[in-house]
Amino acid sequence: MPRREEPTGESGENPGTAPLELEIRDILDLHTFAPKEVPAVVEAYLQAAREKGFTTVRLIHGKGIGVQRERVHAVLRRTPFVEQFQMAPAEAGSWGATIVWFRRQAEEFETERG
Repeated sequence: MPRREEPTGESGENPGTAPLELEIRDILDLHTFAPKEVPAVVEAYLQAAREKGFTTVRLIHGKGIGVQRERVHAVLRRTPFVEQFQMAPAEAGSWGATIVWFRRQAEEFETERG
């Protein structure tokens, strides 16, 4: 499950050390994460979303100059259970978001068996 480090206030702990659990939905907005967190967050989110039974998810990485988009796409390319991905249609974020389709678990099993 994706986690984000949050300041803990006056507990004496260093700020940024308490994990924040996120609800797993079919959309993840990456704007709330520091750029260096994005690859790990995407990996954890994809696994959690798949375990929750989603077959399609949308990752909102923003439009910008494409750095975050490329980081997200690099994670997607190396994730074995990602069937395909593409930029979202205009009504779902256009080039600021990516739609991801997961392989059906039976297909993945057949691929592994060879």
